[in-house]
Amino acid sequence: MNALSATLLPGLPFAVLMVDDEAQACKWFSRLYGDEFVVWTAGGVDEALDILARRSADVGVLLTDFRMPRRDGVELLGLVRREHTHVGRLLASAYADKAVAMSAVNEGQVEHILEKPLDEALTRQALRRSLAGSVQRVQDSLLAADRAVALRETLGFLAHEVTTPLATVRGYLGAIGQRHLADAEDAVARFAQERPGQVLDMIDAARRRADYAQSLVTTFLHSARDACLPRGAGSMMAGALLDAVLRTYPFEGDESQWIVQDRSADFELPGRRDLLHLVVCTLVKNALQAMHAHPPTGPRIGLSLVQKAPRAEDRPLPCLSVSDNGPGIDATVLSRLGREPVTTRGASGGTGMGLLFCHRVMVSLGGRLMIESSPGTGTTIMLFFPATVDARESRSQSQESP
Repeated sequence: MNALSATLLPGLPFAVLMVDDEAQACKWFSRLYGDEFVVWTAGGVDEALDILARRSADVGVLLTDFRMPRRDGVELLGLVRREHTHVGRLLASAYADKAVAMSAVNEGQVEHILEKPLDEALTRQALRRSLAGSVQRVQDSLLAADRAVALRETLGFLAHEVTTPLATVRGYLGAIGQRHLADAEDAVARFAQERPGQVLDMIDAARRRADYAQSLVTTFLHSARDACLPRGAGSMMAGALLDAVLRTYPFEGDESQWIVQDRSADFELPGRRDLLHLVVCTLVKNALQAMHAHPPTGPRIGLSLVQKAPRAEDRPLPCLSVSDNGPGIDATVLSRLGREPVTTRGASGGTGMGLLFCHRVMVSLGGRLMIESSPGTGTTIMLFFPATVDARESRSQSQESP
C-alpha cells in the first residue's frame, strides 16, 4: 500500500486511472508514480469506460492521452464529466494539440492539462490536488445525503413525539372547560373542583407539556441548523446533555425523584447534540411509561455515564445508559427492538418508532445501541459512542488492478 492511499478511509476514491494506447507509456507511468498512488491503466477509451463501469467509486483521477485510435481523450473526458462527476479529469497533451486542449478546458471537460513529455514534479502535484478534490466531492455528497436522511427521520420522529404532549394539553384544557361554571356578573371565572387547586394543577401540567413540545420543536430547528455546519459542530459533554434533559422533560408528580445518577466517567459527545437530546428524552419516556404500566416497589430510573465494553472481548467505550426497574421485556420482543417497529405498548398507542430512531441516530454517529432486559428484572439501554482517540483503520478494500 502506498503512503497516500493508506491515509484514505474505506469507501473513498483512491485510484488514478491512466489511459494511453501505448502500452509502454502505461508501464512507465505505473512504475514511476506507483510509489505514491494506486495506478490503474487502460489502453483506450472503451477499456477505460469498462473499468469505470465496474469500479467508478474507487477511481479518483482520470489522466488520459489526447490522441488515441477511434475515440480520443476529450470524448472520454466529456463522458466522465457527465457520468462520473466525482472523478478528477486531467489531459496529457502534446504541444501540437494545444488548440484542442484549450477548447477542452474552456468547455469544462478537463481540470488541468499536463504537457507531454510529463514533468514528474508537476504531474505529482496535479495528481495530488485532483485526488484530494475527488475525495472532498465524495465526502460532501455523503455528508449531504446523511444529513438529508437524518433530517427526514428526525422530522417524522418529531411529529410522532409532539403528538403525545399536545394530546395531553388538549385533554387538560377539555377537562378545565367541563369544570367551568356559568360566569357571574362580576366577570370572575369559576370552576368546579374535586379538590382545592385542581384546576391550577391542570393548567400547570398543560403548561409543562406545552413547554416540552416546544423544546422538541426547538431541538429539531437546532438539528436543521447544525446540518449546515461542519460535521462534529455543536458537540457537548454527556453530563451537560443529561442536565438539559432533566431540566426540560415534563416529569409528573414525583417522577423526577425516581432519577438516580452515576457520572463517574463524563465524556464529550461526537456532535449532533440535539438529536441525542431527543434520544435520551425518548429513553426516559419509555422507562417512565413501562413503570407506570406495571408499578414496581420503589421505582427507579438510572442515568449513567461510564466507560464500558459492549462485549467481553471489546475494549471499553464511552457509554450513556438509561435503566429502570420496571417489568422488563420478553426475549421474543427484545431481539427486534431498535431494528423493527415493534413495541410492548401497542395497546396504548406505542409504535416502536422511538427506539428505531434512537438506533439510527447512534449508527449515524458511529456508535451502537444495546438493550439488556428480561421479564421482572427491568431494562437497561446503553448508548455506546466511538472512542475519542482517532483510531483510523487501514484500508480493507482491494487495491489491485481492476
